[in-house]
Amino acid sequence: MRKIKHMISVLVIGIIMLFFVESKMVSSYLEQLKYESQLVHQSGPSLRQQIKQEAKDRFIAPKDAKIDRVWKAIPGYNGLKVDEKKSYQWMKKEGTFQESRLLYKQVPPKVHLKDLPPAPIYRGHPEKPMVSLAVNVAWGEEYLPEMLEVLKKHSIHATFFFEGQWVKKHPDLAKLIINAGHEGGNHSYTHPDMARLSEARAKEEIEKTNSVIESAIGTRPQLFAPPSGSFTDATVEVAHQLGMQTILWTVDTIDWKKPTPDALINRVMSRIHPGAIILMHPTEASSASLDTLIKEIKAKQLKIDTVSNLLTETRIVSHTSSSSH
Repeated sequence: MRKIKHMISVLVIGIIMLFFVESKMVSSYLEQLKYESQLVHQSGPSLRQQIKQEAKDRFIAPKDAKIDRVWKAIPGYNGLKVDEKKSYQWMKKEGTFQESRLLYKQVPPKVHLKDLPPAPIYRGHPEKPMVSLAVNVAWGEEYLPEMLEVLKKHSIHATFFFEGQWVKKHPDLAKLIINAGHEGGNHSYTHPDMARLSEARAKEEIEKTNSVIESAIGTRPQLFAPPSGSFTDATVEVAHQLGMQTILWTVDTIDWKKPTPDALINRVMSRIHPGAIILMHPTEASSASLDTLIKEIKAKQLKIDTVSNLLTETRIVSHTSSSSH
């Protein structure tokens, strides 16, 4: 009887101890679950979720090319989106979100310049922080070497619209300009008032100039700048049939009036804007103003490049501010 009582006591103690141990294990497991739950809550969204949210917040829609009532043909402009897959691949090793490691890709518009009916072009897209120097060349060759030196000093490329007769007289100078990386355009052959010409004569002026330029520099112009900005819809149509765009301007230096350098610079800088095409000629005024003018344009965070590059849809992305991504 004594033995039985002892065994029962031992069994009861064992059960109590087992219950106690199991209770401790259950409590410990519950505590672990609670801790992990807090950890998940504290860590917030996953890396993929963070990137996805940033992609949503930073998306910039592309802008279609269009015919504006005032500015006529305006090129489109690429949008911008976060490349979620590549951004994740670049961040996953660290395991944490880093804004500086977001990678982007450009989103093209649905409507392009080539989709629009023939129309003159006065400017690039107004959101593109770029401008172009359009230099019409029919005389003033004595000022070209100095202007080319200034452009070279600043690593800038301009678009030179050549008169056919001028190229015929100065093929080596035309070639020098193109070999320096600048763009060559068509400025007619005899500098006529294009608005007064028949379609046949307009076509002759443009084609003859294209042939002379191609013979001199080896490439055929894609851009046509009508002398004095005079043209008709028929002029634009003729250029279009020849695979060319008709280019005008938004800012005129009026350098042929022989302004002082300060007057010319003030005139341009008071009118400058993203997408501007700045008209100039190889004159003493433009030559003397060019260095300062370039510095002041750059100070406004505007890039300077050829007219063709201005008209592309490529977005210029600033890496210094997230708002411009």
